[in-house]
Amino acid sequence: MRRRFAALFGARARRRWVHLILGGALLMPYWLLGMVAMGPLLGAEGIFGGSYAAQFGAYAVALPLAAATAVFPLTRLMSVAAAKALCGVAPELFADAPAVSRGARLRTAGWFTLHVGVGGLISGASLALPPFAVTTALLPLSAGVREWVRLPAALDRPWVLALAPFAGAAMLLALVGCAAAAGALLAWLAPALLGPTPADRVAAAERRAAELAARNRLARELHDSVGHALSAVTLQAGAALRVLDSDAPGHRAFVREALAAIEQTTRRTVGELDGVLGLLRQEDEPDEPHGLTGPTLESLELLIGNCGLTVAYRLGADLARVPERISRDAYRIVQEGLSNAQRYGGTDAAGSPHGVRRPVSLHIAREDDILLITVENPLPDRRAVVRPGGGRGLRGIAERAALLGGHAEAGPVDGGAWLLTARLPLAGARGAR
Repeated sequence: MRRRFAALFGARARRRWVHLILGGALLMPYWLLGMVAMGPLLGAEGIFGGSYAAQFGAYAVALPLAAATAVFPLTRLMSVAAAKALCGVAPELFADAPAVSRGARLRTAGWFTLHVGVGGLISGASLALPPFAVTTALLPLSAGVREWVRLPAALDRPWVLALAPFAGAAMLLALVGCAAAAGALLAWLAPALLGPTPADRVAAAERRAAELAARNRLARELHDSVGHALSAVTLQAGAALRVLDSDAPGHRAFVREALAAIEQTTRRTVGELDGVLGLLRQEDEPDEPHGLTGPTLESLELLIGNCGLTVAYRLGADLARVPERISRDAYRIVQEGLSNAQRYGGTDAAGSPHGVRRPVSLHIAREDDILLITVENPLPDRRAVVRPGGGRGLRGIAERAALLGGHAEAGPVDGGAWLLTARLPLAGARGAR
């Protein structure tokens, strides 16, 4: 019993009733046009004083007009917004984009016509029936009401008047039942008519994939930039701390250089971090952050100078001729390779208290239309070999290379070293930004 009462008078039923009345309001312009067209043909006395035939004739003309104007793509967004708020249907069952395909527009037109058609009938009944029902219920209580409605003599009988209050209540209950049934019908049909088509699902999947790709790229930028900065700062600070209290010649100069390197590294990283966070704050996120700025291979000298490692650097390519997008990703690949060397590379054989590490070999060359990057660093002992691919850095390198049409690989090699190799094609990135 409680469930039936809620179905007729609950919050969801009331919201659906409001949705139907909204449909009636949307019908009014079309109905007025129908009255202008049908009134003279049926002899109506003005737009609002016509016969029932003229009014229902205008209703019949209004529905095709409503269907014709509902084929525009944005109609679905308007209809979905109203249905989400008032029909009590799960939001994920609705499409979230304008109706572009022919099938989607026809289904939207069908929904809009049904909404305004049924809503017009329920709205008319909601306006006309309650006053009539209340008047009927008051007939046995007031002779003035009976005279005002000009009750026929055949109905002016005690037993008829005794049933009048029940008849009035029945009318109101019938109106409530019709409104609840009409609202339930629209709610049942809403997913079928306003739900996503296969083309909509494909487009939504493509948008989600593009958003995930953009976020993954930003995440890689944060990981590579901040991770490398923290590794470099930790290495420089640790080396400076070990010689801070020593009076040996050159140690104070070493500490000064380490602190200067820390300052430069943190300043550069803060700027890069601001750029990435600025993109994250954008309301309209691009499918792919081509607008993402960052250092390129032309900044390698600064990177190598502040990384705290001894780097044997060989260059076999003109870095200025490398496309900007390739150059940015290549810089990040080198940066991550140096970060791995900072974390896992061994100190020199003498175990220098300065923390000087064995040289890291960095080679950048061009082979036809391929940019070849190799970073080789020594491993301190065999325990480090069990860590290939253990972090996100190597996976990020592989993703960067794959997005550019290339590939990257890393792993231990003979001689107790770790070798990172990346091959990035240049032919497909001419002018990329």
